[in-house]
Parts: sequence; structure tokens; C-alpha cells
Amino acid sequence: MGLVSTLLGVLGFGIGTSVGLLVGYFFYIYFQPSDVKDPIVRPLHELDSKTLQSLIPEIPYWMKNPDYERVDWLNKFILDMWPCLDKAICNTIQSTVKPIFDQYIGKYWIESIEFDHLTLGSFPPTIHGVKVYESQEKELVVEPAMRWAGNTNVVLVLKLSIFKVTIQLLDLQISLVPRVTLKPLVPSFPCFANLSVSLMEKPNVDFGLKIFGGDIMAIPGLYRFIQDTIATQVSNIYHWPNLLEIPILEGSSAAVKKPVGILNVNVVRAYNLRKMDILGKSDPYVKLSLSGEGLPSKKTSIKMRNLNPEWNEQFKLIVKDPETQVLQLHVYDWEKVKMHDKLGMQVIPLNVLIPHETKEFTLDLQKNMNPNDLQNQRNRGKIVVQLTFDPFKEDTGSFSKVLDEKLSGIDRGIQDVSDNGGLLLVTIEAAEDIEGKHHTNAYAVVLFRGEKKKTKVIRRSRDPRWNEDFQFMLEEAPKDEKLHIEVLSKGRFFSFHSKESLGYVDINISDVVNNGRINQRYHLINSRSGVIHIEMEWNTT
Repeated sequence: MGLVSTLLGVLGFGIGTSVGLLVGYFFYIYFQPSDVKDPIVRPLHELDSKTLQSLIPEIPYWMKNPDYERVDWLNKFILDMWPCLDKAICNTIQSTVKPIFDQYIGKYWIESIEFDHLTLGSFPPTIHGVKVYESQEKELVVEPAMRWAGNTNVVLVLKLSIFKVTIQLLDLQISLVPRVTLKPLVPSFPCFANLSVSLMEKPNVDFGLKIFGGDIMAIPGLYRFIQDTIATQVSNIYHWPNLLEIPILEGSSAAVKKPVGILNVNVVRAYNLRKMDILGKSDPYVKLSLSGEGLPSKKTSIKMRNLNPEWNEQFKLIVKDPETQVLQLHVYDWEKVKMHDKLGMQVIPLNVLIPHETKEFTLDLQKNMNPNDLQNQRNRGKIVVQLTFDPFKEDTGSFSKVLDEKLSGIDRGIQDVSDNGGLLLVTIEAAEDIEGKHHTNAYAVVLFRGEKKKTKVIRRSRDPRWNEDFQFMLEEAPKDEKLHIEVLSKGRFFSFHSKESLGYVDINISDVVNNGRINQRYHLINSRSGVIHIEMEWNTT
């Protein structure tokens, strides 16, 4: 009997404790005092130093930091637009999460997951100050200090096979300082190709969460644990230098694309070409180019009176998008007087190539790429080419590596640079404070190794913006050479002062070869206050 009594006592204690905790939980959740007193409002000069110190986080950024600007006009704009923004954002949320919810239908006894109510409330976020960074890059960097104490109400209903679970999120409050970067800036709406966001501080997140109508955030200890866990996880993922990348114009032709590699083309030979001359044979040559480029085509030499020519000539073409670009091959019969006759053509998509592997193609020449054209069934001969795609070496340096080197004080000096060739990309961004004696119709001239390139002319502007790229394919690294850039002004029509120099600069190419990339403003020589903004990259395969 003593053993039985002991067991019953232990069992009764366990059951009583569990029931007591459950009853206490519901009493704590459902019977909290609802009479909340109004706060006492007092002037700042009546508060003590300890109270003032506690209020510092609540003071707007534009009052605490002179780098932040007050933007009441933007808050007024958001307030007026908020009813429409609320509906638009909620519709986006529903369309985004629906495929995620559908993955769980039929699992864990879940029959459906639906929003019973979804609104961000009637109170919009407030921006307490905006900081704008000056940058030489093609980007716009802003830091808005944002706070949001909204009457959010989101009700999610999970219908199970036995019962329904109702989860309600309400009274969401967020305080964060994100850094928003719009880059690169492009001449097509919305004028930037990508948007990246990172957090500069650990965010503060607060909300109410009800399950079956009871606010579980009211449980002592659980509220602080959930709040700190969410803030920590969000900070770990998006705290600077980590980024959330959002493509805006990805894949669009309007986005500015940088070269990513070199296509090495060996035009080997052709055979069984058509005879185009009445009294002789054809005089063939090949023109080759990449799609999507406005650059002049490359040409082979002309093989006189030859229907089976052999060239074995090498060409290098700059690749910007190996997934979509194609190599275009056109074979012509050279004529001394009249237009050159077209012997045939063919294209090769670059996405069939494996990087650094040479692949040979033997292709039937066609009149055009229309598969329904009956003339493509005629024999026009074949062409043999060898292709190798060599991507540029990627910059493997990470943020942590650069930071470690700076903290350890390691002076790497000048890096060892390979003598191999590569692509020198020169971007003439803009000029400032230039002025000619007779006119200011500015354009820039780039001179390197005897090759001369020009920008377009910007008329009647002391601060012209060109934003034009020039490419120099080099067989060896230009270590001890200089790039000459001169800004000139062009007169109109029959002006007596047809052209005058507005200043020039000579740049050591070894700087960009050693660093891989430079982006600087240079003071123009022979100019009173003129400055030119230039970006250069050295890419090797």
C-alpha cells in the first residue's frame, strides 16, 4: 500500500502541476488588465539627465548627426501614397508566398494555408533622416534611417484534417538603418540595373503574435528571446558587408555589360566554294563579328582565284555575354569595282563552348539563317573554324581578406604582374570646369600605342558627361607605358578657331596593371581648373 500511495502521489503532483500551469497561462493571457493609462508628457528641460539619456535612441537622426538630412517632404509623400502602397505590397506578398504555401499542402495533415486578413495598417514607415554618399562609381548610395510603428494585422489560417490553427501577427514595430545602393547607373528607366541592400546596425523588431487568440509574446522570457533571435538572424544575413542583391534590369539590353572574356578565333579554311566569276574563280575572304556589338567586323586576307582557300589566321573578339552572343561568319567574293558577292554565312552560339577548351567546327555555308528559305538547300561549300573562349580571371579577394591585410599592416608593395596580354578597358566618364577661349564643344581623345579613339561631342557644356568605353586588346602587359587623354573643343561650321585644346593628362598604365582597376579624377594639364574622371580596368585570361 505504501508503494501504491507513493506512485499515486507522484502522478497527482505531475498532473496537478501541468493543469495548474495551463490554467495559469490562459488566465495570464486572457485576463490581463486592459486599462492602460495615458503617458505623462513633460517638456525636455524638466527631465533629469538619466531620462534624457534614455531618450537619445528616439531622437531623429537628422538632429543627432549633421550628415543626415531632414526629409519631411518624403514622409508626406509616403503618407499620402500609403493606402495604395499597402494594397500593392500586400498583393505582392500574397502572390510571392502562395507557391511556398502550396508546397506544404497535403503534408503534415495540412489541407490549406490562406490569409484570412492581411494589411500593413494605416500608419506608414517614417524616415528620420537620409544620408547620401559621394562616390566616383556609377552608383547612388543612400542610407535612410527608418522607423515603423504600425497597426499591422496579418491573420493566417492553417486548416488541418482535424482542426484549424489561427496565427495572428499584429502591431509590428521596426527600427533599422539600411544602406541602399543603386548600380550600375544606366541610360534606361529606372536608370539602374541592380539594387543592393545591407544593414548598418542591428535592427530592432517588435510584434505581437497570437495563436488560438492568445498572445504568446506575453509569456515572460519568451518575448525577449524571440525578439533578440529574429534581430540577430536578420543582422547575420544582411549586416554590412553582406548584401541583399535585387536585379532590376538583369538580362535587359539596356543594362551596361562589361567584357567577361576573349574569344580566340582561328579561321582555318573553306572548301568547295561557289564559282562567282565568269572567267575565273572566286576571290574569297571572311568577315567575322559577335552579335550585340557595334564594333567593326574583323576580316581575313583575300585568297585570289581559289575555291578551297586556307587562311589559318587568328583573331581575338571581346565577349560580354557568352550565354546569348553568337559568332557571325560571312564569306564574300572580293570584287575590285562592284559590290562584293556573298558566298555564304553561318553562326555559332558561344554557349556551346567550354572555357579554355578549343573546339573545331566544320559548317555548311548558307545564304541566310531562315530555315524555310529553299535556297539554303543549295551547296555553297563549307568553312572550318577553331574557337576557344577564355574568361577573364575573377578577383578572388574577399572583404575579410582585405580587412585582415589592413589590420596586420602588411605592405604588399607592387604585385607580381604576368607579362601575358589582356584587355585594357578605358571608360571616359566626364569632365568638370573646362572652358575654351572661343568655344566649349568638348570631346575626349584617347591615344595609346598609336591607336586613336574619340568620344562624341558635347556642345556648350563646361561639365560634359560622355560615359563611353574604349577597348585595347594587347598581346603583352603594358608595364612602362602611358595613356594620353586630351580634351578638345570643336568649332561649328566654318569657324576660324576650328579646334582648341582644353587640357590633357598622361596616365601610367602600370597603376591599373598592378591594381587591376582604378577609378580617379585627374586635373587636366594646361587647364585652369579642369578635371577629368576616368575608369580603367586590366583583364587577363
